[in-house]
Amino acid sequence: MNISSVIVKTKPEHYDAVYMNLLESDLCDVHFGEKEKGIIIVTIEGESVEEEIKKVTAIEDMPYIISANMHMSYNEEELDKLREGIDLNKTVEELNTEKKAEEIDYKGSLKKKY
Repeated sequence: MNISSVIVKTKPEHYDAVYMNLLESDLCDVHFGEKEKGIIIVTIEGESVEEEIKKVTAIEDMPYIISANMHMSYNEEELDKLREGIDLNKTVEELNTEKKAEEIDYKGSLKKKY
């Protein structure tokens, strides 16, 4: 199962109509919107990427929509494959002895952490 967030853009004067059309459609779940900016955040689900693309295309074809762009995506099968390679029985001490701190390739951010 794939789940993706989609940013839908419209003109502020068409926001209410687009919001209602999205709510009433079977294409997505509506989560958040900003009328002044003409932005609506929705999620779509599909068994495949192709199914999700069909839904995004159908959303784009709705009246008054300027654009509908997939933003974030989650795929259960990919996550399951990644989990297969992780030995959850290792202790923190074992993990700490495998690499020195300077050898760890950290992709996160510590900004505003403290």
